[in-house]
Amino acid sequence: MKTSSPTSQPQTASSKTTQLNTGSIGTAGIVFFVVAAAAPLAATLGAGPVVFMFAGPAAPAMYLIAALALLLFAFGFSAMSRYVTNAGGFAAFISWGMGRWAGYAAAGIALVAYLAMFLGISAQFATFTSDFFDRFLGLEVPWQATLLVGVAVIGLLAYRDIRVSTVLLGVMLVLEVLFLLVFDAAVLVQGGVEGINVASFSPADIFSPTMGLALLFAFACFVGFEATILYGEEARDPKKSVPRATYIAVIVIGVAYTLTMWALALAYGVDDVQDAALADPVNFVLAAVTDYLGAWAAVVMELLVVTSLLAVLLSFHNALNRYVFSLGRSAFLPRWLSHTHPRHHSPSRASVIVSITCGLLLVLFMLTGQDPFAVLYMWMIGLGTLGLLLLQAAGAAAVVVFLRGRSAQVGLWSRLVAPLIGGAVLVVAVVLAVINFDALIDTEGAISVILPALYLVAIGAGLIIGAVRPVEDLRREYDPETVAEPRLADPTPGT
Repeated sequence: MKTSSPTSQPQTASSKTTQLNTGSIGTAGIVFFVVAAAAPLAATLGAGPVVFMFAGPAAPAMYLIAALALLLFAFGFSAMSRYVTNAGGFAAFISWGMGRWAGYAAAGIALVAYLAMFLGISAQFATFTSDFFDRFLGLEVPWQATLLVGVAVIGLLAYRDIRVSTVLLGVMLVLEVLFLLVFDAAVLVQGGVEGINVASFSPADIFSPTMGLALLFAFACFVGFEATILYGEEARDPKKSVPRATYIAVIVIGVAYTLTMWALALAYGVDDVQDAALADPVNFVLAAVTDYLGAWAAVVMELLVVTSLLAVLLSFHNALNRYVFSLGRSAFLPRWLSHTHPRHHSPSRASVIVSITCGLLLVLFMLTGQDPFAVLYMWMIGLGTLGLLLLQAAGAAAVVVFLRGRSAQVGLWSRLVAPLIGGAVLVVAVVLAVINFDALIDTEGAISVILPALYLVAIGAGLIIGAVRPVEDLRREYDPETVAEPRLADPTPGT
């Protein structure tokens, strides 16, 4: 039942300043944010060789398995998104499904995970950009300078109207996906080394002793797809656009990765591709691009990787902003963080705090003199990946619990079977991430225990905050029809 005030109620100053820009983004815009977070080009260059190292010619199958698992999860995820519209993302979803205390724990995990992803990708962006300036322009630009400038630019973009970010993401994403498709087509037209074959999908090669690690890194390339729900309050017709965007995003990411990995396997040959990845993982993808498209393509690819990483940063910054904004609105974080920009209706205060926090953490890291790629990037991406996998697995459980009493509205496949299967695979991915965390961050020793333990701290902090602060239920939503006071009711589609 709807409990919000009638449409004729005057809008108060408070409701105006805590309302996002309703109807400002459509299905395509949400897809841009989510697919950009997956960074198909940058992930192909970075994680692709690692998956080939562990899976050999079966690397394309690892991406296909991950995509199918997430697509199964998406059935229930999308069904629940028709009931819940909230910028709180998984924190709100898990709260609706498993109770407010689980929501507080999820909020702590989400903040750490998205912050870690942003910090790690910032370091990757700085490393790649400085290298690009040096090799192709002859300019020695310190990575510290490119990092701080990049974070500042992203902060300014995230501060403004979301439609500005949507346009930029759309352009950058189309360019990188087109490039991958051109490379894939070139390999297929030329027939690769041994001709077109589907040996990469042979069960004999898929089930190997190191399949678990390969699957883990494949799953890592999909992190961020669940961010579709974060934009529900700003979406046009969110009950339709959010589910639609979820399906499209998972399918686009899955097809892009699987097709490109298959093209790389054909480019080197199924008998030699694993040895090539082991011999030179850094140039593994670039060498294939040069062979099949020419030297010019390698330069274009490296430039597009830089713009791809900018798109990833913008996507994660916007996602983190909305988590902070929503948690401020529920009083889990200070309420003033939920005030939006009077003209852009963006989560401007949350954006500023996110930018300042990230900037300070990055400066502290610089002062320690650690390597930006081997330490900051590897450690933070590993930490963020584990956290997002935890959220996805918990989200799958929340979906099943939430939809169990809605058999009249949601079919058995979407409310139980698909999310259970997808959730089970996600639980396996979480277990693999914990067991193999040292491989995920490429570092052994105490740090491989300390970093995962941060999530225990985050869960504890979330529960303590929920206990000591006057937190309103994370399930509270702003009615998108009236732009009025928060409501907390059993949501039904279309309300």
